Formats: sequence, C-alpha cells, structure tokens
Amino acid sequence: MSSRLYFGRVMHHRLRPKVHKFRYRVFSLLLDVDELPALARRLRLLSRNRFNLFGVHDRDHGDREKPGLRPWAEAQLAEAGVRGAAARLELLCFPRLLGYVFNPLSIWFCYGDEGRLRALIYEVHNTFGERHAYVCPVEADFPQDQSPPGAVTQQAAKAFFVSPFIDMAADYRFRVRLPDDRMAVTIREFGPEGEILCASLSGRGVALTDRALLRAFFAYPLMTLKITAGIYWQAFRLWRKRVPTFLHGRKTAKAARPAGLPR
Repeated sequence: MSSRLYFGRVMHHRLRPKVHKFRYRVFSLLLDVDELPALARRLRLLSRNRFNLFGVHDRDHGDREKPGLRPWAEAQLAEAGVRGAAARLELLCFPRLLGYVFNPLSIWFCYGDEGRLRALIYEVHNTFGERHAYVCPVEADFPQDQSPPGAVTQQAAKAFFVSPFIDMAADYRFRVRLPDDRMAVTIREFGPEGEILCASLSGRGVALTDRALLRAFFAYPLMTLKITAGIYWQAFRLWRKRVPTFLHGRKTAKAARPAGLPR
C-alpha cells in the first residue's frame, strides 16, 4: 500500500504589513483513495465514515451534499479540462481525531494510467464553513524519474476568501515535492505590493500502521483541536498588532475584531 503517515511541522511567515511568524508540530496522512476500504479493515485505530480514534470521512472533502472522494475529484478534473488524470488519486490531509478535524488545506495528487503526476488539486477550507478547489495541471515535461523526486511549481489567482487579514487581490505560488519518504509543500502569497505570506508543511513519512497512529496520538495530543485553537490565537495576535482586516466579500479594510483563518 502507498498510504503513509507524515510527522512534521507547519510554518507561517507573514511579511507585510506586519511581520508575524509561527510554527506548529503536526502529522498528516497521505491516503490512496482506492485503498481506504482496505485500510479501514486492516487498521483498528482508523475508520472511514464512522467514529474511531482516527477517522476519514468523505464529507470532510469535496461535496458535502454528494459525499464521495473519487467522484468529486474526477468531476473537478473534468471541469478543468484535465483528462486521464484519475487512475490513482492520493489525498494529503489531516485525519479526524476523536471525531474532529479542520483541514485548512488538503492536496490531491492525481496520476494518469502511465503513473505520471498529471494534476494537483488544492482544496482550501476556511473557518466560515466554505470550500474551494484550485485545479492545477502538471506540465507534461515535468521530470518525474528523479531520485529524490523533484518539486512541482504552479500558480493560481486567489479566488476564495480565506483570511480576514489578507485582501482578495492576491496570487498563490505553489511548490510541492512529490511525496515519498518525505513531503514538503510551500505556498507563497503575493499582493500588489509584493510577497505577503510564506506558508509551508513538511514531514517525514512512516508506514501507516496502528502502532504509528498510536505514536501520533500521544506525541501530538488533540492535534486537530489545537489547529483550530491556534487559528484563533494567531488571529488575536494579528489583531493586537493592528493588522488591517477585510470583511468577507469586500475589499475595504475594517478595524473589526477578526474572525476566520489567519494567514
């Protein structure tokens, strides 16, 4: 099985209008979508669509109204005009821990029949309960036979409200290392005045076993709850620094108490 567990860190470094930086220890799962039924049968501590110490629920990703991981990803690829990119789908995400999870970003690795990475889907969640997917094709000449694997570089115009501390007039630049024994994701956000934010997620992979999950549970206690708590704590710190805020759906700075995801 290709599914893995990664122990690592997330880092956010805001460059403007005020410098603000933080790091957290986290763990992530890389899940082959088609392996999920077998994983749920093999592992005692990880379940699909039901409560357990760790869980993966279809409604946590894609379409809440029509749960189904593969159908949603295939529909996103088709809508973006990316063909032949769903022979294998791998999802990098945080799992539910004691029934709770919040994924600021989940990444879908979409492979073709020949085993080549054909596209990445960046699935973004905000704290207003909304989701958006950026579907980015991988260039055909991207070398995928390197050892260690190379990094995919992509970009997209911002089309989804995430943080009340960053205007919608921005662009993303992604750099994603193909996951193997290690994974690394870097996202840089640029506005009219230059780079605003650099965020990264990195980790070292281990086999996805009950023993590894138990180790994650004790090494990173209540991690998913801490992610949400950390979001609001960092928002409070930005507010204390008097970083301008933007209302959802508007681009006018407001001196309001922050809500949502700091970036």
